[in-house]
Amino acid sequence: MDRGRYTCVLPDSGAEVPTVTAMRARELGRKSVVVGDRVGLVGDTSGAPGALARIVRIAERRSVLRRTAEDDATTAEGRLERVVVANADQLVIVSALADPPPRTGFIDRCLVAAYDADVEPLLCLTKADLAGPEAVLDYYAELELPYVLIRPDSELDALRALLAGRISVLVGHSGVGKSTLVNRLVPEAARAVGVVSAIGRGRHTSTSAVALRLPPAAGGADPAAEGWIIDTPGVRSFGLAHVSADSLLHGFPDLVEGTVDCPANCPHTADEADCGLDAWVAAGKADPRRLASYRRLLASRAGETDPRGEPEQRGEPPVVG
Repeated sequence: MDRGRYTCVLPDSGAEVPTVTAMRARELGRKSVVVGDRVGLVGDTSGAPGALARIVRIAERRSVLRRTAEDDATTAEGRLERVVVANADQLVIVSALADPPPRTGFIDRCLVAAYDADVEPLLCLTKADLAGPEAVLDYYAELELPYVLIRPDSELDALRALLAGRISVLVGHSGVGKSTLVNRLVPEAARAVGVVSAIGRGRHTSTSAVALRLPPAAGGADPAAEGWIIDTPGVRSFGLAHVSADSLLHGFPDLVEGTVDCPANCPHTADEADCGLDAWVAAGKADPRRLASYRRLLASRAGETDPRGEPEQRGEPPVVG
């Protein structure tokens, strides 16, 4: 999408077939069109220079990945809900292992959003040449979260295999190497690449979400297994005001069983003396840092913490270390 124009790909069209430029028809009213949508087109769909079609229908979405500017739904920012992408199968959470350091609070938020949207998560750890993944993987050990390690000189076969035949959306903080990764996967994408500042923050380089067709694998694989990746602009926060308090817990599956002994309507906050999560963690069945992250999200939803989000998003040390 760019300034009211949408680039569309016709069904069963190959990489060499021209794309169709379209505008949203007036009869759609306020319905928004987002990257990943399946739409109905009328008019000139030839893809010829200057041709313009109209989008007259948006098909029902299989999945909707959303985020808000804040966690507190009572604020204007919390009520401002944004659809990141439609119809994704997989959320690829891109996090650097160093420069900038991993932000587990951000990863936790992305996991909550993925589970809420019924999208499978994949953790992609970049800059593995600068630091080891042990601390991050230990933090998520109970989740059996699928992951891949990326080094500047490493082959991407394992990642390509996980992307094949799927629509995958990539999210991550600025500076984690997401655009570099996209350019390695799709060389013709030419996504802008930035640098990380001295305080460990990257500059925003991608300015809009864009869907990119993955090139066929070596050996002439089935074109149906090529898959798509959707590159998104770097984000500093991933608000969860759209996620209910009950659904928030399901973003922490390692804690769910620990709530069995909780009293009815337990808020699971630190000041609830009878909350079963404290005993669950004390028994070694979950990482205490995971419980702390969950409770920070609960407090943020209630407007009890800095609205900018997790401690590491405010320049404080990351959870992992």
